[in-house]
Amino acid sequence: MSAVRWGMLSTAGIGRVVAAALASSPHADLVAVGGRDAERARRYADDIGAAEGFGSYDELLACEDIDAVYVPLPVAMHTEWTVKALEAGKHVLCEKPLALDAADAARCFDAAEAAGRLCAEGLMYRHHPQTRLVRELVADGAIGRPAQVRAALTVAVPPGDIRRTTALGGGASLDLGCYCVSAIRLLAGHPLRVHAARVLDRAEGAEGADLRLAATLEMPDDVLAQFDVALDFPRRDELEVIGTEGKITVPDPWLCRTGHIELERDGETRRLPVDPDGAFGLTFADDPDNTDAYRIEFEAVSDAIAHGTTPMFGRADAVDQAEVVDAIRRAAALGRPVEPAPSVAAISR
Repeated sequence: MSAVRWGMLSTAGIGRVVAAALASSPHADLVAVGGRDAERARRYADDIGAAEGFGSYDELLACEDIDAVYVPLPVAMHTEWTVKALEAGKHVLCEKPLALDAADAARCFDAAEAAGRLCAEGLMYRHHPQTRLVRELVADGAIGRPAQVRAALTVAVPPGDIRRTTALGGGASLDLGCYCVSAIRLLAGHPLRVHAARVLDRAEGAEGADLRLAATLEMPDDVLAQFDVALDFPRRDELEVIGTEGKITVPDPWLCRTGHIELERDGETRRLPVDPDGAFGLTFADDPDNTDAYRIEFEAVSDAIAHGTTPMFGRADAVDQAEVVDAIRRAAALGRPVEPAPSVAAISR
């Protein structure tokens, strides 16, 4: 297939990661970036190897040489610019979380359906063979009956960072919790009830956002799930699935850099390679600058665009994801359990 031509609505640091990822992909090219200042956008485009730098997001959306748009803007801007890009006739991959709530997520997919274009939420680790292997092992009974899922993602960012700015959609539950929630949903389904507690961020500009949050989710079939996130802790990336006969530990669940997972059963721990046949070309294992997860995500979405197929994760998944994250935030704010709306994926089947 010919390469899908991508434009990016941002001159933020994530663009360097995406540019590096796409440089090694034969199926996706980053050809343009759009920013709020023409000179800066042009310099940024030159720096990352893109052919064009536009001085506004609207200029980029008007460019006929772009097939699809990547939206890594602040969370509060995701729905607005995802819808605008779709209405401009572009396919869209929007960085996580797609929307602030289920209604906004649905708006994005309504726009995609009206335009006849693809819309996808960017949780890149889900496309990686590491995640696929974990799901297969759980489904095949490698650890017996699943009983508990535990996840964590914490980072340390300074006050004033967009991730700690309420007006831009900041907060630990939105910026980080979406990873943990999506993994729990992948492995255990749609929660029946959620409990959560939070610590509010007292920094200027962060009023109302959660600095830290911990949650317990009651899942179908008596499975429990727990996760914690924070924006002022040392870096922690954790995911484990505990079953009645064993445990799976994923050492680097979100960036997928180690090249292996651990399976414990019958008193023995085995390291399982995540791409034993080399089908995904994981050449950067253990490299802190690894971009494999982003490359694989863009290749998966580009393939769906080129062939007109349904992406692995679509409307129902994104709406359910937004509903669960929002329910957790409401539970923390209210100080009591909340029942998320029923799964759209289950209803649509």
